[in-house]
Amino acid sequence: MQNELNSIAGGSADSTRIPAHVAIIMDGNGRWAQKRGQMRLAGHRAGVKSVRKAIEFAGQHGIKQLTLFAFSSENWKRPETEVSGLMELFSWALSNETKNLAENNIVFQVVGDLSRFPEKVQTAIAAAEKATAENSGLRLVVAANYGGRWDIARAARILAERALSGSLAPQDINEDLLASSLAVTNDVDLLIRTGGEHRISNFLLWQLAYSEIFITDVLWPDFDDRVFQAALDYYQGRERRFGLTSEQVQKRQG
Repeated sequence: MQNELNSIAGGSADSTRIPAHVAIIMDGNGRWAQKRGQMRLAGHRAGVKSVRKAIEFAGQHGIKQLTLFAFSSENWKRPETEVSGLMELFSWALSNETKNLAENNIVFQVVGDLSRFPEKVQTAIAAAEKATAENSGLRLVVAANYGGRWDIARAARILAERALSGSLAPQDINEDLLASSLAVTNDVDLLIRTGGEHRISNFLLWQLAYSEIFITDVLWPDFDDRVFQAALDYYQGRERRFGLTSEQVQKRQG
C-alpha cells in the first residue's frame, strides 16, 4: 500500500497500462470541514467538486469504469442531521449533473439497496440512469447504501432462488456465476482510498481480490489530478502476478 505521495508531479503514467476499473473510497470530507471550523456537511459539499475532477480525469485517461463509494450501509448510524443533509446533497447533485453526464457520453449507475432512500432521491437516480443508458463512454458507478457483504449475500440469494426454481443446478454454481450476479460484476484493478485509513470498509469485498491499493493522506475535498496521476504512477509500477512468480509474468510479457 502507498501511504505517502512519493511524487505528485504527474504526467509520467504509461498510457498503454491504464487500469480498466478504478474504485475510490472518498474519505475525509468531515475531517476537512472540521479542520476549517465548519460543519461536516460543508466537507461533503466541497467533495462534490473532487467527484467532478475525478470523473473528468478518468474520462481523459481512458479508464473504462470508475466506481465511487458515496454512502455505505453503515453510514446510516451517523448523526441524523448529517444523513439528511447528505440525502439533500445527493438529490441536488443528481439533478444538476445528469445533463452534463449525458452530454459527455458517460453511463451512470447507482448500486446498493436503494429502498431506504427518500422517494425523490430514488426518482432522481432512475432519471439519471435512464438519461445515460445509451451512452458508450466511461461507466460511472456510485455505490450508495452499499456494503460488500450485502452484495455477496444478494448474489447468493439470486443463485439460490434460481436453484429452487429448477433453472440452475447447484453443482453448476461457481465463482464466475456468482461474480456475474453481483451488483458490480467486474474486478477492480486499482483501489484508491483518501484520508489515510488502511482499511477497505466493507467495499467491493469480492471485486477487490487482486486489486492494487493506493492510500493517500489527502482528504477527499483536496483530491485532484495530481493525486490521481500519482495513483496511476503507483499502479503502473506494480507487477501484477495473480498468483504467478515474477519469472512467469515476465516470460508471458516477453
